Amino acid sequence: MRRKIAVLAILFLCMGVSLFAQESIESLGFSLDVVWLFIGSILVFIMQAGFALVETGLTQAKNATNITMKNVMDFCFGAIVYWAIGWGFMYGKDALGGLIGTDQFFNGPMSLDFESGNFYKSWFFQVVFAATAATIVSGAMAERTQFKSYLVYTCFISAFIYPISGHWVWGGGWLANLGFHDFAGSTVVHSVGGWAALMGAAILGPRTGKYVKGADGKISVKAFPGHNIPYAALGVLLLFFGWFGFNAASTGLATVGEGGIWSGLNIARVSVTTTLAASAGAAAALIFSWIWFKKPDASMTLNGLLAGLVAITAPCAVVSPGASIIIGAIGGVLVVLAVEFIDKVLKIDDPVGASSVHLVCGVFGTLAVGIWGNVEGVAVGVLHGGGFAQLGIQFLGIISVGAWAAIMSVVLFFLIKAVLGLRVSPKDELMGLDQSEHKSEAYSGFQIFSNM
Repeated sequence: MRRKIAVLAILFLCMGVSLFAQESIESLGFSLDVVWLFIGSILVFIMQAGFALVETGLTQAKNATNITMKNVMDFCFGAIVYWAIGWGFMYGKDALGGLIGTDQFFNGPMSLDFESGNFYKSWFFQVVFAATAATIVSGAMAERTQFKSYLVYTCFISAFIYPISGHWVWGGGWLANLGFHDFAGSTVVHSVGGWAALMGAAILGPRTGKYVKGADGKISVKAFPGHNIPYAALGVLLLFFGWFGFNAASTGLATVGEGGIWSGLNIARVSVTTTLAASAGAAAALIFSWIWFKKPDASMTLNGLLAGLVAITAPCAVVSPGASIIIGAIGGVLVVLAVEFIDKVLKIDDPVGASSVHLVCGVFGTLAVGIWGNVEGVAVGVLHGGGFAQLGIQFLGIISVGAWAAIMSVVLFFLIKAVLGLRVSPKDELMGLDQSEHKSEAYSGFQIFSNM
């Protein structure tokens, strides 16, 4: 009898230990996922510093404070409106056939229990993405935009433009249901920001003295060299660093499970494809610009690295390392061609090449999913026997999101122009926005010469 009791006691003890161990493993797995997403969010947040340095370095010294202020406030205002409105539009309950989210406004679940941790970790990761989409526009509209008008724009894109098209893809909307694939945001983030940047720069008009009509009727294009290329280089390296959060943390998980491409197993693969594409983009832009301009152009090379990163953002989880090099290299060449085309053919003044990097290479990277994608059940491209089905879906997504972002940006900028004014006066532009908008100098005590 005692032996039976002892055996039963041991069995119950083992069952208890087993159940405790299982719960502990599940709890540990959840904790690892939270920590990984937090680390990824911090990496993406660091990209704000990268954007600030890139844009400051590639523009004139007299506007350095203004550029920095815009990048800081992109996040600060954007975080508040994304908490209040943007998250609900993007991840709220689906309505109107997958067009929009309709609940979870003002922080969604308000309880502080353990389960709500799922919401908080996801919100923190998504808000830094929203800030990235918004800050892309800053560089394209640099050196001639009223500060107050820019703040209105950045609130609107974070609350409305980015979240609604984001719902279509990442919020379980209609494009997601069709099978559109954008792993980390070539279209959702970069093309949306790129379209807004292009529309804003076009409506705003070029900087004074950028395009000069000569006596023969021909228009010459004047370059406004960036005042601090080391700043720009440091900014690009910070963006490269932060992109490992942008892409690799988009797995959403650190643990190995049945998440497919979203499993923690894919972190290393995504990091490899991201590294190779960025490197290939810089190398291709360097070589191509060297051939074209007869000199290895620094700004083109830096933008080539960013072009490779933007291009690989959508397909990073579904392509091989070899394909990522090809995608990055094509992106590096495309950005040089796009900068020249937008600047000299379209006559749209984009001081840092934001439209070329984020719009053009974002579109290409999204199409790359339908060409080089090779993950069954997720995205199989033309080169791997998938036919043109995935490519067609990717094209539809590009057109749909692009039309939404471009049209809403045009409406927004014209409204701001009519109500508040969009551009500073010629006198203020000549003086520099640091003095005219902020009564502050980025380089106090140094003599700054205007390029106008």
